Formats: sequence, C-alpha cells, structure tokens
Amino acid sequence: MNIHEAIRTRRSVGKVKQDSIPQDHIEQILEAGTWAPNHKHTEPWRFFVMRDGGRERLGNALADIALSKEGEKSAEETAEIRQSAINKAMRAPVVIGVAVVPSDDPKIIELEEYGAVFAAIQNMLLQAHALELGAVWRTGDPCFHSLMNKAFGLRDKDKMLGFIYLGVPDMDAKPGKRQDVASKTVWLNDAADRLDGTSPSQ
Repeated sequence: MNIHEAIRTRRSVGKVKQDSIPQDHIEQILEAGTWAPNHKHTEPWRFFVMRDGGRERLGNALADIALSKEGEKSAEETAEIRQSAINKAMRAPVVIGVAVVPSDDPKIIELEEYGAVFAAIQNMLLQAHALELGAVWRTGDPCFHSLMNKAFGLRDKDKMLGFIYLGVPDMDAKPGKRQDVASKTVWLNDAADRLDGTSPSQ
C-alpha cells in the first residue's frame, strides 16, 4: 500500500490471534523503527522483542508494579494479581517493548530523544499495517515505573515508552475519524498575521 493509504487506514487492533509471526516480518518492523527522523543521529531507541515465555518478563514486571501499590495481600491474592498481569502480557504472540535511552551528551536535548522514539513507534505501526498485521501501542503509568526499568535493564534516565502488541488481526478495524485539519491549522503567510488564522486586513 502507498504511504497515504497506510497512514489513513492504520488502526489500533487490540485483539489478535496467537498465530506465530514470521521472523522476517518482525525484523522489517524493527528496521522501520530505525529509520525515524533523529536529530544528531543518536539513535536513542531500544527494542525488546518478547515471544513465547519471554512475554512473562513483561507480565512479571506488571505484577511487581501492581503489588508495590497494594497493601498486605494473602498468598492467594498475590497469585491472582500476578496471573492477571501475566495474562495481559500474553494477549499477543509478539510484544515489542520500545524504550528511549537518551544520550549522555549535555549538548543533546533530551526531549528530542523522546520525539525520535515516538516517531520510531509510528514507523513500526505503519510497517505492521503494511504487512497486514494487527498492532496496538499500549502505554500507561506502569511503563514509566522504576520497576519496569529494572525488569528491562534500563537506567534511571531511560524510559519504556510503550509496548507494541503484534499479531494476526482477530477483529474488524473500526472506521477512523479525525477533525478537519483546518480546525487545527494556522497559516502564517506574513509576520503580521494573527494566530487566529486571520490577517490584519481581514
């Protein structure tokens, strides 16, 4: 599919089959991520591909984070919380964790490192869509918890920016809807143009 079609038809697909995904498809998705725009060429992205039992690393991290916020729990309650977290990690046959590892160079603006990795994630989602795979980018507070960093060997300054759950779609994609781009755009053709989109002469 062409890029225009890929951008407009990509949707988050949260329900996928447990069918295995070809290795070369996963590698194409990872490669797409590395071609994101990246100021200073620091390539601050790190990918963690979890399949089969490897997904339990994410499940156990989610469980540890959930339990760290709970009070005293019985052994049975703890086991239920842990199993629930592991089940979440098993919702797709492949889960790709995407982290930002900012450069230590003081001349590098850290926020730009985040921007590069967010762009990498979009590239990966588009490549997955082009391969007719379903994918959803899951984020949330647990991603940014220190225990998540510990589970994946990340430094304090690093951040897990989300997990791409990947598989063969097992649901119909919902139609997309966006507000008209004109409502989000300001055209500045002259230094005197106002930010409400009108010019002084109007």
